[in-house]
Amino acid sequence: MTALTASVLSAPSAAPAADAASRVQSVDWLAITPVVLTAAVALVVLVADLFVPQRRKPLLGWLSVAGLAAATAGLVPLRAGDRATFCLTTDPGACSYTADHFALVIQFLVLAGALVTALLSVTTVREARMPAGEYWFLLLSSAAGAALLPASRDLATLIVALEVASLPAFALVGMRRGDRLSSEAALKFFLSSVTATAVSLMGVSFVYAATGTLHLTQVAERLEDVPGQLDTLAMAGVALTLVGFAFKTAAVPFHFWVPDTYVGAPLPIAGYLSVIGKAVGFTGLILVTVIAFPAYSDIWGPALAVLAALTMTLGNAAAVRQSADRPNSAVRLLAWSSVGQAGYLLVPIAAAAYSDRDQIGSTVAYALMYAVVNLGAFAVAALVARTKPQNRISDYRGLYAERPAAALALAFFLLCLAGLPPGLIGLFAKVTVFRAAVDAGLGWLAVVMAVNVVIALYYYLRWTALLFRAPQAPAEGARTKAPWPVTAAIAVTAVIAVVLSAAPQLVLRFASGGLFPQ
Repeated sequence: MTALTASVLSAPSAAPAADAASRVQSVDWLAITPVVLTAAVALVVLVADLFVPQRRKPLLGWLSVAGLAAATAGLVPLRAGDRATFCLTTDPGACSYTADHFALVIQFLVLAGALVTALLSVTTVREARMPAGEYWFLLLSSAAGAALLPASRDLATLIVALEVASLPAFALVGMRRGDRLSSEAALKFFLSSVTATAVSLMGVSFVYAATGTLHLTQVAERLEDVPGQLDTLAMAGVALTLVGFAFKTAAVPFHFWVPDTYVGAPLPIAGYLSVIGKAVGFTGLILVTVIAFPAYSDIWGPALAVLAALTMTLGNAAAVRQSADRPNSAVRLLAWSSVGQAGYLLVPIAAAAYSDRDQIGSTVAYALMYAVVNLGAFAVAALVARTKPQNRISDYRGLYAERPAAALALAFFLLCLAGLPPGLIGLFAKVTVFRAAVDAGLGWLAVVMAVNVVIALYYYLRWTALLFRAPQAPAEGARTKAPWPVTAAIAVTAVIAVVLSAAPQLVLRFASGGLFPQ
């Protein structure tokens, strides 16, 4: 009787136990190492800040630099093939985290860009007397979220990664306490980003209501056969999700926060936002359009094409109007230039709606080029701002006579952005974007891009020529020595830009397809 009772009592529990075991997922720790390592170092820095004496606070910066370097190196073992984790047991193809070729390329851009930002920040944090622990924790946290986003393959993880990347950036922009411009920039950035998030969340909720799933591959399948009564809801969800990400990419008319935010933020953070912040927005846009919403390409394709034309035109027109003697005009010019560059980055995404998703490779190639040279330009701006805090374009007159290496590096960066020799990587990147528009049958957009490239030549070449003119007045006193971390950031970005210009195929191979597994 006792044995019978025991067998009866144990029988019902066997099936749930087996079912529970089938739901247990093994985590691919190697795949998530870059993200986890960055987040872990952020927590270590935050805790260490409680115990490290004030005179040793710079050690937190070097710990952060080491952590970002290790996280970047953690991408090397993943290059062998696609890895996925946090997958549904009922559908192994629906995973929340996928370390495919696309994710690894963007993660490299994010982590390497954050590493250069950290080098620029070491001196800035010390000299501006910013709270070191908070600064490095926020920078690493934002980098961890930005590294998570390209590997996200469901809408919930995508939104969480987007916010983890964005929320610390608000505080970083306003880190200069007592600075009115910094506080205003942080507030404007916060309000615009919160609005974008609210719109995105509403769009995601509509898509979930129409499809019943959040995984991108399943969303794509179910949108193909969405019932007629839910079609309007699905279209509204797609449109709202795209609007939310358009805020993050600074596409017109959602660009209004960019100039004031870049001016008010510490220069390393302005460079970080111009590269990593933009990469986050474009990566999210690629994932939701190309992977999740191909069924509605007839909606987002024309919309993104129009946004691309408006963004590049307004950004370049505003950059041309910058006065050389206006305070912070150099940073404002780089800010408006980044808006114009965002327009170019949108072109291949729009083209993917008309041909195939391999056009996305052009955006990735262009983003890699832009990240290197734009961070380099901000590094030179940070160097010049040490002696000329107004950071006017006119302050760069005669820079070659004062700092020949920095002037040559900035000239090369500007020529790359303009797409002129010897900055061949900029030229070839623009050609691939132009070709993507032509191949997709968007001839009118290719013409608009060509006109904008010519317009951009004016302000890039005007600034470049200023570097080699005779200075208006001889420099007073001895020239200050450049901090070696700033020099290292300029040197690293310049060397990479030169190498890529000598062998553009190193980047342009990503434009040939194969970014996403078939």
